[in-house]
Amino acid sequence: MSGLTHFDVSGQAHMVDVSDKDVTARIATAECVIRMQPDTLEIILKGDAKKGDVIGIARLAGIMGAKKTSDLIPLCHPLPISKVAIEIEPDKDLPGLRIAATVKTTARTGVEMEALTAASTAALTVYDMVKAVEKTMEISGLRVVLKDGGKSGRFEAP
Repeated sequence: MSGLTHFDVSGQAHMVDVSDKDVTARIATAECVIRMQPDTLEIILKGDAKKGDVIGIARLAGIMGAKKTSDLIPLCHPLPISKVAIEIEPDKDLPGLRIAATVKTTARTGVEMEALTAASTAALTVYDMVKAVEKTMEISGLRVVLKDGGKSGRFEAP
């Protein structure tokens, strides 16, 4: 199981011991998109969704998702999150919404999982809020686009 840090020498899953790592400032940004019909996007942008402010509520859900990541991902460390920023931008060319989640901490391990959870939770919330209008929405492209801090340094997606 060489290279897979969440498995011990006998192949058993375990939580990685980060106690010897330095506490450093860390940041991660993840992104995804949710595609929908143009009419559905217009309902969101006009604020006509029956469940309320879709973008505002999705932003809050993304923040909550980041904070709950270690409750959802079994081997993920609970971290003292210092900032979560969720950007949701309409894109009529998709058509749909582009979602980016940036998470910051000062800790012994990174916040990639928190950023991924935040972005996906925001997208799922959009789906939930407008599924009565459209069930064919598609969430895609979930990925880490930036990670910085710690021993492995900086990563930026091409």
